[in-house]
Amino acid sequence: MPRKKLIRYSENQEDSLILQPGKLEFESYKNNRSAFFGNDNPITLELACGKGEYTVGLAPIFSKRNFIGIDRKGNRLRFGAQEAKEKWLKNIWFIRTIIHHLDQFFAEKSVEEIWIIHPDPRPKWADERRRLTNPRFLTMYQKILQPGGLLRLKTDDADLFQYSVQMLNEQWRTIVAQTTDLYNSPLLDDHHGITTHYETLFHQRGRTINYLKALPPHIAF
Repeated sequence: MPRKKLIRYSENQEDSLILQPGKLEFESYKNNRSAFFGNDNPITLELACGKGEYTVGLAPIFSKRNFIGIDRKGNRLRFGAQEAKEKWLKNIWFIRTIIHHLDQFFAEKSVEEIWIIHPDPRPKWADERRRLTNPRFLTMYQKILQPGGLLRLKTDDADLFQYSVQMLNEQWRTIVAQTTDLYNSPLLDDHHGITTHYETLFHQRGRTINYLKALPPHIAF
């Protein structure tokens, strides 16, 4: 492992807000969230969160909810964890893992909301199974979301958005609302003024922002 990665890994091992392989708690989180947050408040996930801009942005607005940012890149999570500490936010955690392992950390019907913010669009059809709105991921989200829990997607990529709408209509059939021009939509209020670094760049280049929210159909697993 390169020296810089070793340093970041070591720093994350010492960071109280980051859960990653090598920590004892990493294997015991599922069904034990009260041990980390000290409460049983509802959980919101930000998937492929990068620096956790939504996790850090939403946490102070909804202090009675717990927020968890998930990403496989530990160096990205360091930024979010540091900002959370600087803002004295107590309702934030980060987990370093891949989205494929999500159901290893969260029990059935244990999550209130899932946010997917500007994910990698994976434009090649060979990568379709890696898109975060692929049917296999939707099945996993459906399993861990509570009845009435929302999945929210925000992306500048029109093709990914069209694909996601198609998959959700086929798999869930319960898109609550959607727009292909968020900044000129009443749905903008859903975002509480939070924008990511890349979103700002995309918008400055003339791209419109797509957004939807959907409810999973709840069936017994």
